Amino acid sequence: MRVLLTGIAGFIGSHLGARLLARGDELIGLDAFDETLYPAALHERNLATVSGDPHLQFVRGDLLDAPLIDRLLETHRPDVVVHLAALAGVRPSIAQPKRYQKVNIEGTLNLLEACRAAGVRRFVFASSSSVYGARSNTPFREDDAADRPASPYAATKRAGELLCANYSHLYEIATTALRFFTVYGPRQRPEMAIHKFARLIERGEPVPLFGDGSTARDYTYVDDILDGVIASIDRCTGGVHRVYNLGGSRTTTLAELVRLLEVALGKPARLERHPDQPGDVPITFASVERAQRELGYAPKVPIEEGIARFCAWFREPGA
Repeated sequence: MRVLLTGIAGFIGSHLGARLLARGDELIGLDAFDETLYPAALHERNLATVSGDPHLQFVRGDLLDAPLIDRLLETHRPDVVVHLAALAGVRPSIAQPKRYQKVNIEGTLNLLEACRAAGVRRFVFASSSSVYGARSNTPFREDDAADRPASPYAATKRAGELLCANYSHLYEIATTALRFFTVYGPRQRPEMAIHKFARLIERGEPVPLFGDGSTARDYTYVDDILDGVIASIDRCTGGVHRVYNLGGSRTTTLAELVRLLEVALGKPARLERHPDQPGDVPITFASVERAQRELGYAPKVPIEEGIARFCAWFREPGA
């Protein structure tokens, strides 16, 4: 299979690229090495895990460069586009809403338009659990209303889902939106909680804890996410729009997360208390029944094992 993968030099993208290449797929990888959240050197490190494979062609380029996107789709005619690239993060999106809108919405539209023009009929889109907003009814189900996102980032992901649904309706492009629930594992972005807390605990520096520690997240180990993405790639057919939650289907409070990191690192955390932050939600919790039924998705890595694996990687030289 020929796959165009955007965001190949990111955390999830580099893992997915390795998995696709290992099974023999031909891969066109696109990444802009955007430095909004972390320096280009980390993108380069991620890309190095897959570079050199003869079945990979890497292109450094921007989703907003519509002529480039058109050329890529027209030249390579992939069987499927897997769109992971985006500006991520709730808090930075509140500071830069216009930039998030432009990259995440216009960039997604550029890809969909290029697919339409080139006759590419399969499109897998990385969405986010953040589209559900602040809600107390759990677990979150794909048919729940997603009309009150709590941040500009969440709003751009919901807009991307709606564009996918529209292109399925108008042009019979099979589109799949995957709502990721707090993905973690080796090479996780350095500003995300697990990576940031591990770094601060290791150094003996204060760990900023927002709220009273009762907020809860459905943390999902990257290998489990990859299983769901691969199944979606293989089953994205038929010219219809599908939405799936990909999560661990279990919640962990912020206080418990810190405790697990303390155990895995063998060091106590020095907590620094702060008020709740704008854009944060009290809980995320995935119902994965639809993904289990239609994709065979079954998360395997519990949070205790996943944190231990992450901390083992974190302490490797060069991590």
